[in-house]
Amino acid sequence: MPVCGIVGYVGGQEAWPIIFEGLRRLEYRGYDSAGIAIVDHEGDIQLRKTVGKVNGLDETGAESHPTGSVGLGHTRWATHGRPSQENAHPHTDCQHRIAVVHNGIVENYLDLKRRLLGAGHTFGSETDTEVLTH
Repeated sequence: MPVCGIVGYVGGQEAWPIIFEGLRRLEYRGYDSAGIAIVDHEGDIQLRKTVGKVNGLDETGAESHPTGSVGLGHTRWATHGRPSQENAHPHTDCQHRIAVVHNGIVENYLDLKRRLLGAGHTFGSETDTEVLTH
């Protein structure tokens, strides 16, 4: 069974190049989409996602990379939801304050999602992982 790749960084350097290179080193494992979340210098989460190769995250060039010294990255094999930018990890909560990547299946995600929707939460993907952010 294919598994995803997960890379995280907390430190004194810019997180983007470290996470990006980490994801590139995991490419041999196979995947259908990729994403990176960086906590910028104001404390906001900046997301970049792509369908296909990790290099797709870098298409706009270094000047558009989020800056910050905390982040995480993910390569995904779709289990719930088709391969798309919306379904690529990382996922955030509806206030955009928490980012999550995940390997595995949340068996009861439909029940959890229904309850969260009833409580006023919003979702931007078809994945099971997104319920974990709420």
